[in-house]
Amino acid sequence: MNKYQLLYIVDNALTEEAKSELVDRFNALIESLNGTVESVDKWGTKKLAYEIDGKREGYYVLVKFNAETTVPAEIERQMKISDSVVRQMITRI
Repeated sequence: MNKYQLLYIVDNALTEEAKSELVDRFNALIESLNGTVESVDKWGTKKLAYEIDGKREGYYVLVKFNAETTVPAEIERQMKISDSVVRQMITRI
């Protein structure tokens, strides 16, 4: 199992409840792929460095998790499908 760090930006136009459900959904995805979530750090709403799809702000979430080497590709695939995720980045620690 490798350690990973996932940073993603959620569309700030979503309600707080929808943002929380999205975070829970991706944490459940990690666990369903036999990974373990170590920590979830919700940074909250921050200004983007540059405009993305007409958006100037986003809701940042940092997740640290352990998983097999195939898991990050599946997480990235799921996040690209979701319209609520503006950007994502997974790095190995």
